[in-house]
Amino acid sequence: MQGLKTTNILFLMLILLSGCYYDSEEELYGTTECDAVDMSLANDILPILENDCYTCHSVTANFGNVTLEGYEKLLPYVNDGSLLGAIMHSGGYSPMPKGKAKLLDCEIEKIESWINSGALNN
Repeated sequence: MQGLKTTNILFLMLILLSGCYYDSEEELYGTTECDAVDMSLANDILPILENDCYTCHSVTANFGNVTLEGYEKLLPYVNDGSLLGAIMHSGGYSPMPKGKAKLLDCEIEKIESWINSGALNN
């Protein structure tokens, strides 16, 4: 009886430990690439800003007296580097979005690409 109990415990431990296999994201899903070429304000950048920034920095919210809604209001933060500095959590800038996780690397890459391409109102 003792041998059967020990065998059952070993079997259960084997089952539990086999569930602890570690996979990396790249192994599970393949290489995740970010397409940050030819970024458009309307199609690529605004959805990111609407989802992650407008809660606090829309015309109506205007937290910290910072409004990113509307090209004319967004452009000064693009030109002075504060938009990119904040979302990249660079030293000297208040990390954004405040109190939330940093934007995805791909989202930051898209915004940076759009800025480096002239930050067009397209």
